[in-house]
Amino acid sequence: MTRPLRRDAQRNRELLVAAAREVFGEKGLDAPLEEIARRAGVAIGTLYNRFPTRMDLVEAAFGGLLDRLAGEAEQALKADDPWDGLVELIVRTCELQTIDRGMTELCTSALLDAPGLRAARERVGEVCEKVLARAHDAGVLRPDFGLDDLAFAIAATTQAAPLGDWRRHLTFLLDGIRPQDT
Repeated sequence: MTRPLRRDAQRNRELLVAAAREVFGEKGLDAPLEEIARRAGVAIGTLYNRFPTRMDLVEAAFGGLLDRLAGEAEQALKADDPWDGLVELIVRTCELQTIDRGMTELCTSALLDAPGLRAARERVGEVCEKVLARAHDAGVLRPDFGLDDLAFAIAATTQAAPLGDWRRHLTFLLDGIRPQDT
């Protein structure tokens, strides 16, 4: 049984997680841990005391965000129109990933040392598959467009965001994934 953290230790943990979200979001998951400790206003030893590995810190920083993404995917299942639900899910995911480099890397990496994050990402994938199936069943999505295609489309859109108006290009992509006879 683990003891609750002292108040100052809990505060330091919260500061480190908040700083990690910022730094990973700006610079990616390979961002210097020293910068995270500096932004949190703690020593690097405090960071390693709370988070012995980089993946421990990544899990603390992103676990809740993946849960939120799964919740948004579940909201897409509740949309009256299956196409509108799918589009809303894609747009929200692209919005998040265009401003958060760490989230983009998290969604496209293997996560070998992060079973909690891997499980959360799998939950997101399972819900996204249901969103795709619903759109397929309604006949509003090309039958050959699957989960891997969705991941690739989101990654391509968000990676190209610095080149220009990603929303404009996303509309071209969305037109391309509709069945040809609609």
